[in-house]
Amino acid sequence: MKSLRLAVGFLTVLPVAPRMVAQMGPARAYFPIVGLGLGAALAGLDIAAGQVLTRPVVGVLLVVALIVLTGALHTEGFLDICDGLFGGHSRAERLRILRDHHVGAFAVIGGVSLLLLKWALIVDIPNEERITLLLLFPCLSRLGMVSTMVLFPYVREEGVGASFQVGCSWWQVAFALATGAVASALFLGVSGVLLLVGALAISLAVGRFVTSLLGGMTGDAYGAVNEVAEVSVLVFGIILLSVAPGFLRSSVA
Repeated sequence: MKSLRLAVGFLTVLPVAPRMVAQMGPARAYFPIVGLGLGAALAGLDIAAGQVLTRPVVGVLLVVALIVLTGALHTEGFLDICDGLFGGHSRAERLRILRDHHVGAFAVIGGVSLLLLKWALIVDIPNEERITLLLLFPCLSRLGMVSTMVLFPYVREEGVGASFQVGCSWWQVAFALATGAVASALFLGVSGVLLLVGALAISLAVGRFVTSLLGGMTGDAYGAVNEVAEVSVLVFGIILLSVAPGFLRSSVA
């Protein structure tokens, strides 16, 4: 299926399709599916590496693997957004900084903080639901990206994110949401649905914040949404595991 291949080609380093085409809107329907694939790769690596390595070392491998598998696409966007939003004092200046390829202090601070936090959270996932949470968090974060593509305007007339505004339809949103909801319910029952709601809420909050400063979203902003949502799902998941472990396996069936 062409749209699925486009989603895989854009969100990962797998050479199954061109990285970008003029009409990328249909590809966003499959973002959560690609996220599940990334989660499966992380879960497999966790199981294999965990046989011979300590949990902290495995955590480093998972963080690095996610960066490599995605070509640092979302991480780079997060770094640029840190520089743009916090290094500028006006909308025009922030947009100018976002186009600057130089790495500033806010990007360095934000990037180090992001990677350390993600590593610490991955290490801290309890054994009982470790595999299911590793499977789910990349899926829900990419659903969060789709939500911001739909609900907030794109600020530029061109750029990476502009092509995702072409060929758009509500079926894409419905399919992405259904994929995330089914995966969440199957993996973690009621708690999975709560994680989905949390991921969407955080994603929309980030989208609203970016839009308030830039007047809309950019391709870098979509990447930042994904990174913040990944961390948020891990945080919420670990909290649910700690506070209400029995609730995690409550079935919606």
